[in-house]
Amino acid sequence: MLLHPTYFPNIAHFVAILTSDNLVFEVCDNYQKQTYRNRSEIYGANGKLVLSVPVSYTQKLRQQSKDVQISSTDNWQLQHLKSLDSAYRMSPFYEFYIDDLMPIFETQFKYLLDLNLKCFELISEALELNKSYTLSEEFIVPDNSSNDYRHLVNAKKHTNFQFNKYTQVFMDKHGYFPNLSILDLLFNEGPNTLNYLEAQIPKL
Repeated sequence: MLLHPTYFPNIAHFVAILTSDNLVFEVCDNYQKQTYRNRSEIYGANGKLVLSVPVSYTQKLRQQSKDVQISSTDNWQLQHLKSLDSAYRMSPFYEFYIDDLMPIFETQFKYLLDLNLKCFELISEALELNKSYTLSEEFIVPDNSSNDYRHLVNAKKHTNFQFNKYTQVFMDKHGYFPNLSILDLLFNEGPNTLNYLEAQIPKL
């Protein structure tokens, strides 16, 4: 299965991962802006909130995803942590999991790839999900394969998955938001997260 490593992947990414026997992260593609490679969507008090990791990248200098560096100009880690705390401190399982995720906010990552792989590893540990992965060694040309889920990285071409609803902290104010970051599901559903994901596989 082919997937892009992303920043705190959304629910669809993890549903796809559960179906994989051989998970390969695409890292040799040309980096593109406005994707989930460096952004994650959570549910804040005012509605959907995008957490974006600043990167040093310009269109003129084509870079493969594995070579894109994180910009050190913004204190993004503190900002993201504050946003998560504000959004989820009232959720049932925020305090149970947040300490395990702190390496994301306390480690100085040079490359976006390293950050995204760490996100995947920490979430997998929280889910007790034993999924190994490899990294692509060259760009794999899309061939309409049923195991190619790289399109899930595109934030603009958002697919309306008919995943089951679950209780979200602010849904009484703003309604239900589907396919947010796995963090939204984890903080709200806790140990039931893996069961929820497995139930969504037929709907992917």
